[in-house]
Amino acid sequence: MSPSPAAPMSRPPSEPAALDQVRRLAQQLDTSIRLPGGIRIGWDAVLGLVPGVGDWAGALISSYIVLQAVRLGASREVLARMLGNVALEALVGAVPFLGDIFDAAWKANTRNVRLLEEHLSAPNATRRASRAWVLGVIVALVALLALGVMLTVLAFRALASSVQGFQ
Repeated sequence: MSPSPAAPMSRPPSEPAALDQVRRLAQQLDTSIRLPGGIRIGWDAVLGLVPGVGDWAGALISSYIVLQAVRLGASREVLARMLGNVALEALVGAVPFLGDIFDAAWKANTRNVRLLEEHLSAPNATRRASRAWVLGVIVALVALLALGVMLTVLAFRALASSVQGFQ
């Protein structure tokens, strides 16, 4: 027997309330403040202006959306992608000035709510897309690590060569 249109109702009855809650939180954190020129930022970007702790406080608050995604049954791949969004915003946001601009533009919370909504409406497609995203991030990190090792080796060779040239 094929599932009826009412099949999504098999989810926990608190799902709509939980989704509304994370949507409101994402809106507050990412787009609740209108700046001149129509640019919208949220309290996450404002928190990011506090040196040292602002970006980590924002990441902690953003983690609530990820926790709700766990409660609602998001896949490991989707959760990894959501955590990556929060971590990227926190790490890059910690860079003075440029990080604050990135923080205001990246809007990790809005991205994460969209990922959660997509997962709830089409779990398999979102899982595949998230798996590809996570794999891409891993490949990029391995490439950066290899580049770092290669540059370190070249720097040591250049240093050794210049020291030998002075003898």
